[in-house]
Amino acid sequence: MSWRAPIDDILFTLTQVAPGPDGESPMDRDDLAIILDEAGRFAEERIAPLDRASDITGAHWQDGAVTTPPGFREAYADWAAAGWNAVSQPEDFGGSGLPTAVGTATMEMMTSACMALSTLPVLSQGAADALEAHATAEMKALYLPKLISGEWTGTMNLTEPQAGSDLALLRTKAVPAGDGTFRITGSKIFITFGEHDLAANIIHLVLARLPDAPPGVKGISLFLVPKFLPNPDGTPGRPNDVRCAGIEHKLGIKGSPTCTMVFGDAGGAIGWLVGEANKGLACMFTMMNKARLLTGLQGIAIAEKATQMAQAYALERRQGRAAGFDGAAPIAAHPDVARTLARMKALTLSSRAIAYAAAAAIDRAATSPTAEERVRAEMRASLLTPVVKAFCTDAGCEVASSCVQVHGGMGFIEETGAAQLFRDIRIAPIYEGTNAIQAIDLVTRKIGREGGAEVAQVIAEARADLAAAAGLLGGSARRLAEAIDALESATAHLLASTTADTDRLLVASNYLRLFGLVLGGALLARGATQAGDAQAHWPRLARVHAEDLAAEAPALLNQILSPNRRAEDYRALAGLA
Repeated sequence: MSWRAPIDDILFTLTQVAPGPDGESPMDRDDLAIILDEAGRFAEERIAPLDRASDITGAHWQDGAVTTPPGFREAYADWAAAGWNAVSQPEDFGGSGLPTAVGTATMEMMTSACMALSTLPVLSQGAADALEAHATAEMKALYLPKLISGEWTGTMNLTEPQAGSDLALLRTKAVPAGDGTFRITGSKIFITFGEHDLAANIIHLVLARLPDAPPGVKGISLFLVPKFLPNPDGTPGRPNDVRCAGIEHKLGIKGSPTCTMVFGDAGGAIGWLVGEANKGLACMFTMMNKARLLTGLQGIAIAEKATQMAQAYALERRQGRAAGFDGAAPIAAHPDVARTLARMKALTLSSRAIAYAAAAAIDRAATSPTAEERVRAEMRASLLTPVVKAFCTDAGCEVASSCVQVHGGMGFIEETGAAQLFRDIRIAPIYEGTNAIQAIDLVTRKIGREGGAEVAQVIAEARADLAAAAGLLGGSARRLAEAIDALESATAHLLASTTADTDRLLVASNYLRLFGLVLGGALLARGATQAGDAQAHWPRLARVHAEDLAAEAPALLNQILSPNRRAEDYRALAGLA
């Protein structure tokens, strides 16, 4: 089947659900509809046809050069020329200046169309964000217009063989050259689109240590290292001392080259300091926060595609007998298959609502009229970012797995495409900070800000959404109410906890899932109260979510509160003394 951009659900979520109780649509609804329709058409017609072939062909490396799958180069050029790379980028440097929420929606459709290709603009947009926030005026003038237009692309160089999630172990060095530049030496692994044939230049943002840097993460600086050193007129000049030593052979997103990058074979790659010395990690987090939002979006995008694929197959495939059908019935008529499809839809739409709510908060943090409102919006965006990254990518994996299951034996056969979705999305809970790290961030840093005031506000809004939708949810309202109570109790327990960090970290992932289930259920309830004829499925989805997903909440709470959980049991079973 052919994927179709879910314009109606995206538009409804952007304008009626994500802005919040007192929020406004990110822009005029009619103008927004035009943008979404065009983005959906482009994704369907130009990007989606490349997805299957990119999985079969993959990217190829030879003698330091990477060749991307057939069609990628032309499609990316068209993407950039049409301005899709610049949707939410600043107008001062050639962007369209539209809200983050709008750019999030257009990126969702590109990602559904072909996740492998979509990983390129994710990193380029993040690199532009980091430079816009931290680079000098001269660097911004030279690099931002080309990154924003898509003429040049960006990368994020953090990981090293011995330094994955623990960047304190980072060894790449940066030595001052005496002329304002630095010589970078070292190697990085797992660099998405670190080398490719789609753009005239590649701008690497590289974490490295200065000679006098303090140990640990406090001694990391950020450097801009272009593949080609720009000429005075801004065109790409001579090659820098950086090369791709190979690409990985992966489970999925095979069209996206994952590169090993080597800096300094001939004495050191030329780089420029971004931001202050020894504060590179803070600068890089500007890029990582955008990447985490868009990684969560990958879960939603693949969930949407998997749901469409599973439903089309379930309506076509006939097996067994079911009420209302003579002869073999479509498998969608069997209760368990119908329940699976409904659960997939509920997870997809609730995850989308969470991600778009985070994007709306980012917009409010940038544009609200008062400092107090901007601070409050930043608190909401910061709280939701780890939830979007972890909950939405977990949802994408669950929905993609369910798609394989609905297809039965054919789901295990590559030709149907279900297996590709399952393979592609499996990376999303791993990169850009594993989902366990997101849960740790949520529990140890985010929920305790201002004594838990922002979580309390989320819970209050959820109760208000439930109260407004109670008549539509019927008896299922009780399930969502129990889930909200569970989140409140779990939050109070964690905020008041005097136990060792190990005990809190053991339940961090449980808490993040509980948070995502409650917020997603509340946002579906909010949508149910706003739904017209075109969104008649929203009240049904809100009820399904309450019965099939929010119903997990009491069990998650019990796991979080259990006094019998023993860290030593887990350590012993993990093979530790």
